[in-house]
Amino acid sequence: MSRTVPLSRMRNIGIMAHIDAGKTTVSERILFYAGKTHKLGEVHDGAATMDWMEQERERGITITSAATTVMWKDHRITLIDTPGHVDFTVEVERSLRVLDGVIALFCAVGGVQPQSEKVWRQSEKYNVPKIAFVNKMDRVGADFFRVVEEIQEELGANAVPVVVPIGKEDQFRGLIDLIRMKAVFYADDTMGAEYREEEIPADKMEKARKWRAYLVEKCAEQGDDAILQKFFDTGDLSEAEILSILRKATIARRVVPVYCGSAFKNKGIQHLLDAVVRCLPAPNEIPPIICAREPEENRRNPTDEDPLSALAFKIMADKHMGKLTYVRVYSGTLRAGATVLNSTRDKPQRVGRILRMHANKQEAIEAAFCGDIVAIVGLMDTKTGDTICDENHPIHLEAIEFPAPVISISIAPESQADSEKLSHALARLADEDPTFVVSFDTETSETVISGMGELHLEIIVDRLKREFGVVARIGRPEVAYRETATAAVQGAYKHVKQSGGRGQYAHVYLELEPLPPGSGFEFVNGIVGGRIPAEFIPSVEKGVIAAMASGSYAGYPVVDMRVKLTDGSYHEVDSNDFAFREAGRAGFKELFAKAQPELLEPVMSLEVTMPEEFMGPVTSSICQRRGRIEQMEQQGGEKLIRAMAPLSEMFGYSNTLRTLTQGRGNFSMHFERYEAVPFAIAEQIIKRRREQNKIR
Repeated sequence: MSRTVPLSRMRNIGIMAHIDAGKTTVSERILFYAGKTHKLGEVHDGAATMDWMEQERERGITITSAATTVMWKDHRITLIDTPGHVDFTVEVERSLRVLDGVIALFCAVGGVQPQSEKVWRQSEKYNVPKIAFVNKMDRVGADFFRVVEEIQEELGANAVPVVVPIGKEDQFRGLIDLIRMKAVFYADDTMGAEYREEEIPADKMEKARKWRAYLVEKCAEQGDDAILQKFFDTGDLSEAEILSILRKATIARRVVPVYCGSAFKNKGIQHLLDAVVRCLPAPNEIPPIICAREPEENRRNPTDEDPLSALAFKIMADKHMGKLTYVRVYSGTLRAGATVLNSTRDKPQRVGRILRMHANKQEAIEAAFCGDIVAIVGLMDTKTGDTICDENHPIHLEAIEFPAPVISISIAPESQADSEKLSHALARLADEDPTFVVSFDTETSETVISGMGELHLEIIVDRLKREFGVVARIGRPEVAYRETATAAVQGAYKHVKQSGGRGQYAHVYLELEPLPPGSGFEFVNGIVGGRIPAEFIPSVEKGVIAAMASGSYAGYPVVDMRVKLTDGSYHEVDSNDFAFREAGRAGFKELFAKAQPELLEPVMSLEVTMPEEFMGPVTSSICQRRGRIEQMEQQGGEKLIRAMAPLSEMFGYSNTLRTLTQGRGNFSMHFERYEAVPFAIAEQIIKRRREQNKIR
C-alpha cells in the first residue's frame, strides 16, 4: 500500500472551546459539507455523529474526543472534536499534544470564557498554531468585534479578522471576505451547502474597507522588506501575497486569523474549511521530532523514509475490537502485522489491525504513513503517552502531562458476585483515562476512585453499569485536600533498634522549610565531610517522600516543602538503607507536626450566567458556599458572575442553580489553585477523618 494523499495536502486539526460554544455542531457541518455525511446531526436531538456515546447523546455534551477524516479541495483533514467541560480536560490535553493546528471556537455572545482561556493555554504549551471562529452570530447579544478584542486583550493573541459579518443576531445574513472583497450569502434551501458571492453592499463598503486596511497592515508587519516597501508605496497587497503571509505567520504563531458564522444556521463553515487548508500547517511543516532524552543526537524528520516514530495518545475499549490504541505517526511507516518497539516500556509489540476512525466506526487500512492519526488493535502493553518506534532505531518522545484528580468517592459492587467484574471494569476505564485513578484504602478496606469532578465520576459509574454490566454503590465524595507547613523548623531524629544480632542505627538532622504554592517538593543534600555515607542519602529522601504521602496533621499528602539534610551520624555495622529510610520518615513526621501545619483545599474558578431577575438568590447562594464574588457584568441579555469557591462546597450546585433560576441558569468551573482552609473548618475535617478511622 502506498500513500494516496501527499503529505503537503494533509491537515491534522482539532476544535477546542468553552462548553456549549458549538464545537460538535461545527464538526457536524464540516462532515456534511465535505460529503462525509448526508444528513445533519444535531446535538439537541441526540443525533450528532461525533457524539456517539449514549451518555453524550443524553446530556448533549461531548465527553470523549472523537476523530474522523474528511476530504476538502483535494486535502485530507483529520478532525478531532474535543470536549469543552473541564471534567474531561484530559481529552483536550492529549489531542493538542498530537495535532498540528487547531480551530479555537468562541461564542459570539460569551466571548472569551474561562475554559476558552484554559484550552488556549494548553495549546500554547504545545506550540499549536490556531485560527479562530466566532460562532453563534445569530444569537441575541452577538458581537463579533467585541470577541476579537477579547481574544487580543485576554489571550494576548494577534487576532486579525479575515472576514467580517453582514448583520448580527436575527439579521445575520452572511459575511464579507476581506481578502477577495466579496460579500457571501448562504442559501437556506440547500442547508448552506451552496452560497453566492456578490459585490459588497454600498452600506457595508466603509466597514469592509476599514477592516481590509487593518488586515493588509497586519500582513505587511509580518512580511519581508519588499512586502513592507510595497505596502508603504501602494497601501495594499495582492490576494496571493496576503494568503502567503497569513499562512507563514499563522504557522509561526504570530497571527491568529479570525472567521465567523453560525454553524446551527449553516453559515460560514465552508470559509472555515478553506482557512484550515490555507493557514494551518501540513505534517511536513512542523519541526523535526526530537528525542526527550537525547535532544541533540536523536531526531526524526517528518517523512515516510525516516525510521518509525509514533505517540500513543489515547486508549479506548471497543466491545467488538477490544483495546484500541490511537497513535499519531510522526515519521516512517507503520504496517499491519509488523513488530514495533514500545520504547517507554522497552517491550516489543505486534501491530494487529490498523484502523482509520470515523467517530466509533472503523475502516481497516494496510499501513499508516507519516502524519496519519489511526487506531491500532494489538498493542496490549501500551498506555497513553508511550512511544512506538522502529526496533533498530529507538527514540523516546516527550510524554503527555495530566492534571491530578481533585475529587474521590468510595465504590463497591452491589453483590459479591460483581466484585471481580468491578475490578476488571475499573482497570479498563483507568487504562483509557489517565485522570481517573483507582486505589485501595487499606485502613477502611474500600476501593476509592478519583477524578476531575462530579460529572466525571458520574459518567464513570454510568459506564460501569451500561458497558460492563456492573451495578455499584458509591460513597460520599471526598475532596483531595493537601497539607503544608507555615513555619521553618529543624531538629534531629535517631533511629536505634537492637534485637539480638545485627541492629539498626541511623541519625539524621533535618531542616524543613515551606515553599511558595505550587513549588512541589525539594530535597537538598547538605552533608559535608562524610558524616553520612553517600549511599544512604537517597534512603533518607525516600523516607521523607514516604512520610509526605500521608501528613501527620490530617493524613493528607504534604506539598510545597523543602527538606534539607544537614548532619547526622552512622554506625559501621548497624547502619543500612532501611534504617536511614526509617529515620527520614519518622524524623519528617515529628518535625512537620511542629512546623505549624495547615490544611489546603482545591479552590475552583466559577462562572455563572442567568437572567437578571435571579441575581439576588444566586449571589446569596455563592456566598453561603464560602464563595468570593470577584466580578459581575452584563453579557448579552444575561448577567455573568465570576467567583472563586472551594470545591468541597460545590457538590450538588448544578441542582441548586437549576432550582434558583427555574432551569435558566448555567455555570462552569475549573480548578484554579490550593488555598488554606479556615481553622474552624479544618478542625471539623480532621475530626471527621479520625472518626472514619482514616488516621489511627
